[in-house]
Amino acid sequence: MKVLVIGGSGHVGSLTLPILKQHHTLRVFDLRPPADATLEYVAGDVTDYDALLKASQNMEALIYMAMGSLAWDTLMGITTAFDVNVKGVYLALKAAHAAGISHAVYTSTMSVYKDPLQPPYYYPDEDVPPDARHFYGLTKRFGEEICRVAARDYSMSVNALRLCYPQDEEKWLAETKAGVPTIATTGPDVARALLAALDFRCGFQAFMISGDYEHKIMNMQKAKCLLGWAPLARPRE
Repeated sequence: MKVLVIGGSGHVGSLTLPILKQHHTLRVFDLRPPADATLEYVAGDVTDYDALLKASQNMEALIYMAMGSLAWDTLMGITTAFDVNVKGVYLALKAAHAAGISHAVYTSTMSVYKDPLQPPYYYPDEDVPPDARHFYGLTKRFGEEICRVAARDYSMSVNALRLCYPQDEEKWLAETKAGVPTIATTGPDVARALLAALDFRCGFQAFMISGDYEHKIMNMQKAKCLLGWAPLARPRE
């Protein structure tokens, strides 16, 4: 499948594109080129509709993994978050639809909740209403709603993956202890979730994706049933 990866030069892309490229033909759209020089690269800004439309041509699916600035609680961070997580998502889906793309995957976050590690400390399913107030989680919430509207108005299928601290597998293995709940997720597990989400098409769906293999913090049965996905990483004994 020919997949346009918006924001593919960032953190999530660095963890997942080496695996994704083994299964699909990728085109990366970003302000800066990806670390892998063998990938097709198109320079552009997510707020530039014409650039997004051009990059979407002849592609079959879209992955939107742009994150914006991590300059927390600064005016730059606030502005960038709204540009990337709201305006960019809207324009990217509009451009994708105009180019004939009918399927998309949006890398959302468990930060759509006010604090995933505070009470109730357990999420039984994806229907728990998001309640984030910080601008990052708030804008990612808005991004999910834009995906929901696109699925309805454009007759697209859009899967929102609520990711949890994607990180290098060796870092995860070094820091994760048996019997201690974690929601951090290894790069390979995130990549597998993206691959599964590229294949699953059923309107708008949100999925919790984390390394919580014992389901102590979140029940990920929806991802298991619909995507055939569950985290495979386990701590060293």
